[in-house]
Amino acid sequence: MEQLVFNIIIVIIIFDYLLERLLDYLNGTRRSNDLPAELAGIYDAEKYRESQEYDKVKSRFSFFTSTLSLIVMLAILFFGVFAWLDDFVRGYTQNPILMALLFFGILGFAADILSTPLSIYSTFVIEEKFGFNKTTPRTFILDKLKGWLLAAIIGGGLMALIIWIYESTGEWFWLIAWGVISGFTIFMTMFYSNIIVPLFNKQEPLEDGSLRSKIEAFAMQVGFKLQNIFVMDGSKRSTKANAYFTGLGAKKRIVLFDTLIKDHTDEELVSVLAHEIGHYKKKHTLTGTILSIVQMGIMLYILSLFLGDPVLSGALGAKEISFHMSILTFGLLYGPISLVLGLIMNVISRKNEFAADRYAGENYSSKPLQDALKKLSVNHLSNLRPHPAYVFFYYSHPPLLERLRSLDKVQS
Repeated sequence: MEQLVFNIIIVIIIFDYLLERLLDYLNGTRRSNDLPAELAGIYDAEKYRESQEYDKVKSRFSFFTSTLSLIVMLAILFFGVFAWLDDFVRGYTQNPILMALLFFGILGFAADILSTPLSIYSTFVIEEKFGFNKTTPRTFILDKLKGWLLAAIIGGGLMALIIWIYESTGEWFWLIAWGVISGFTIFMTMFYSNIIVPLFNKQEPLEDGSLRSKIEAFAMQVGFKLQNIFVMDGSKRSTKANAYFTGLGAKKRIVLFDTLIKDHTDEELVSVLAHEIGHYKKKHTLTGTILSIVQMGIMLYILSLFLGDPVLSGALGAKEISFHMSILTFGLLYGPISLVLGLIMNVISRKNEFAADRYAGENYSSKPLQDALKKLSVNHLSNLRPHPAYVFFYYSHPPLLERLRSLDKVQS
């Protein structure tokens, strides 16, 4: 049975790799050096060729990194590295919490160190070549150190609590753990921008002026209570722009990247904010949080059915049952279910984006939102003709042309 589970894991890993390669290939068939007629008025010929080159370079890099990851993972599995690491941590402690923290701490640190050269190349070579990178070596290093610290404190703390619950509650483990993780998810939804973001970026209230007045006037018009409008120094790391809505209730806030403000008119920015307010009005933030909590509950219930089974630990070569080896094996086996749930979430997300676009078009204006979306796509060198299969598997937002056509139908 253990060999069967091991073989299933190998099949899942190889299938995932081949699926990724197939989707990249299909997406590559849509590239062209000549500006397609449907993109005239969005891209000029030179900028379009640059976007195609950017997409090609990223695709090649993805092929290299995913192939390397496949080779490393297969080597780890066939040479029993997980079992060796399990024996190693057992040589220092028999406490299940300490074993798990040490086991996953070493794995996470090793994986991060091995991936760092790839991250450096992506940031300082690829993104630099196409004019996006603003990250300094100092910022890159500090981000790494802060990321490790957060992983140790938050990730380690949450894992220790979950293992303690498992050791203490038995059959009720999944339900109590679900409640704890759900509470943590809601807490982070409300306070992420207040607690985590300031560790990496500055957020300052949008200064008084024309833009703030127009945003507040629109928010009042649609009955949206908005006190928190912040500008984040996104230009610290990249020229790419973004905006996002976060929080629930009184803790909700809208955050604009400084790069977004720099490149867009007031009307375009208000239309982007109208889109974000649309997400709130349509309860997308709330339903998204609920769906993620439901997903977590499903995963924990399925996990509870198998935890404690020696097959899970034994499939990776472990001589003794342990929480950390069982959950690692389960995570590898859960891939297909995670893929299906991810596809469903992407379908819902794309539907929500269309709904938020319609809200902005109906309550403010379609034209400035269309202009803003075009600018964002060109400034990011986005691939505007992705293969439908690639969109289905990977896109949480609809492709630009579909959004523009949908907005054309909206009467503001």
